[in-house]
Amino acid sequence: MSAGLPLLLHDLKQQLLFLSSTVEDGIAKVVQALVQRDSRLAREVVAADSEIDALEVKIEGQCQRIIALHQPVAGDLRFIVATLKINNDLERMGDLAKKIGKSVVYLCGVPPTSESFDFHDIAEKSRAMVKRAMDAFVNGDPDLARQVMQEDDEVDQLKDQLYEELRGAIRSNPDELEALLKLYGITRNLERLGDMATHIAEEVIFIVEGDIVRHSGSSTA
Repeated sequence: MSAGLPLLLHDLKQQLLFLSSTVEDGIAKVVQALVQRDSRLAREVVAADSEIDALEVKIEGQCQRIIALHQPVAGDLRFIVATLKINNDLERMGDLAKKIGKSVVYLCGVPPTSESFDFHDIAEKSRAMVKRAMDAFVNGDPDLARQVMQEDDEVDQLKDQLYEELRGAIRSNPDELEALLKLYGITRNLERLGDMATHIAEEVIFIVEGDIVRHSGSSTA
């Protein structure tokens, strides 16, 4: 092992955790903004995306430097490869939170739709999946990672249920089409947060066990 590599990997992990906490905070805020129709909070999430982008670029650069200068192997190399993927997933989560935030800002500026929709369950489940996926990463816990992957089915079911309700509302209230389409997009983006959490869980299993589980059918075992 190259001298100084353990310290560099520890610092890399801490940076990734800081990015994760920033993203998780944004998700929690945008969920609150959605439920409470809080445009101020939604704008905070939109504005914070630039910080997330900068952190993602910094972490990617550090990974590249470690690979070039220290030539890590085995478990260390798996950790860096997985970190690059998790880093990208977290940045994409930040983008999703930003998109939801922009939709919330729009919805706060128009009258509420005739029909109401309950986003609480899908929002909370998606947010919790992100947190548990990163807990699995911190603790090197593949069992928790597999639990996260199984929870993705619940989020998919909630998405399908909301899709059906929204399609019905669009047919009944075509004059509210733009607002309903914003809600449709929010539903999709909340479901995608669950997808990103699943990707992180897959990388945790790769780090700990060396197994690539995506597309293998073992991810829900």
